[in-house]
Formats: sequence, structure tokens, C-alpha cells
Amino acid sequence: MDVFSKLRNMKILIIDDDEWIRDSLRIYFEAEGCHVVVLETGEEGLAELKHQTYDLIIVDYKLPGLDGLELFRRIREDHAGAMKILITAYRTHSVISEARKLNIQGFIEKPFTSESLMASLAHLLRMRDFRSQHGAGR
Repeated sequence: MDVFSKLRNMKILIIDDDEWIRDSLRIYFEAEGCHVVVLETGEEGLAELKHQTYDLIIVDYKLPGLDGLELFRRIREDHAGAMKILITAYRTHSVISEARKLNIQGFIEKPFTSESLMASLAHLLRMRDFRSQHGAGR
């Protein structure tokens, strides 16, 4: 599967307070021709999501102020169709359990590589394609 051929047709939102991660992911996706918006805080993400929809939302769990899980909790109804990924170095049972309740479909564990990021995205896209072909969620 060519992940980027699918991602180029999507609007991607990334929220992470680590400047290096934000810049790296922005450069990585833009170099592949993807439309990506990168923000620093959960509050910025919440404001952006009030007037814009995204196909893929990637959020760090540990953010100052509004954390990743709380952001996903607040947008659950209005952005139910978006694919959601949580970036975390804290992949505990309680975090995973809460993420599943919020319909977060993917996880990227820190530290991550471009290969682990692509594996997560490929898996998420396969799940989405399978659901659309088999009528799941209707």
C-alpha cells in the first residue's frame, strides 16, 4: 500500500508541544505532498477544530493544559469520522483503555521512527478501507 497516495487526499492535523517533533512531522508530510496543519497546544487544536474538519488527527498525549485524551473527548461528537492517533510515551493500560473509549484507532509510541509512523498509518488506512468496503459503521 502506498500510504502517501492516500494521505495526499486528506487533511491532516498534528498537535504536539515538542517543536522538534512538530517541525519534523510537518516537513515529512509536506515533502510527500500532504496537506498538514501543525499546532503546539490542545487549546489551539480545539479552536482549529471548531471551524475546520480533518481526515486524520494526530495528537500527543502529554500536552500542557489540555492533554491529548481530553482534546479527543471534546471533539468526539463533531469529528467522529476522523481517523485518530495518539502519540505517547505513556502507553499504560489506563491510557489505552481511555483512548479506546474515545475511538482513538492508533497509537504511536515515543520515541518513534518514520518506519513506525508509517506502519501505524498503513494499519489505520487498511482498517478504514476494510470498513468502507464492508459497510462497517453504517
